[in-house]
Amino acid sequence: MTVVITGASSGIGKETAMAFLKNGDKVYCLSRRPCDLNGIINIKCDITDENQVKSAFEEIETIDLLINNAGFGISGAVEYTELSEMKSQFELNFFAQICVTQCALQKLKQSKGKVIFVSSAASVFSIPFQSFYSATKASIESLTAALRNELKMFGVQVGCVRLGDIKTGFTAAREKSFKGDEAYNGMISRSVSVMEKDETNGMPPSAVAKTIMKISSKKNLPLVTTVGAQYKFLCFLSKILPSGIVNKLVGSIYMPKK
Repeated sequence: MTVVITGASSGIGKETAMAFLKNGDKVYCLSRRPCDLNGIINIKCDITDENQVKSAFEEIETIDLLINNAGFGISGAVEYTELSEMKSQFELNFFAQICVTQCALQKLKQSKGKVIFVSSAASVFSIPFQSFYSATKASIESLTAALRNELKMFGVQVGCVRLGDIKTGFTAAREKSFKGDEAYNGMISRSVSVMEKDETNGMPPSAVAKTIMKISSKKNLPLVTTVGAQYKFLCFLSKILPSGIVNKLVGSIYMPKK
């Protein structure tokens, strides 16, 4: 099987690439920085650049599985976030994912392959002061559902993995803004601290790689696969509790008082 993974130079992407390599699969990494795993085929590519993405896929003959993993997060108050920062968040986490998928589709149709997007529990529980990251993941899940129906007639299956807190370099790479923290009575910095503490105590990326390996081998790819028992339970609660109560619970967790 031929697997293409975006952002496989570190974290979840690298762990997933390692799992597929151990399985004997041919693995391509599309990233600005090369992955140092033996046997992986690196194609240097900034996936926010459409021309680079098109050129990258010209180097790949066949694709059985596309894993849209690349992404990053920003934090800060909506009130003080610059439009350029919002656009940058959506550019990589949403629009670049679409571009990559579009460029892979002809080969995926030929192989009747699969597409897996990496989503987040933030798509269900919109996190205060991480609003734009949450919005990109909600957008990814909407895209996944629509694309799944669009591509069904071609035999291409589409799904996503919904992640909770994972211990990776994602935490250190987050672009944080504390502008307006004083006006918000220190709530911005406290909220981000809660998130970062949860992430540093989160699941290892290997747990995500294991899940991706498992669902990709299924005859019928699930639409959404939530990783981790506690997140499965929380997502279940979000379906049975009134949305207002769920939102208050999220606020109580991520907006701690002094």
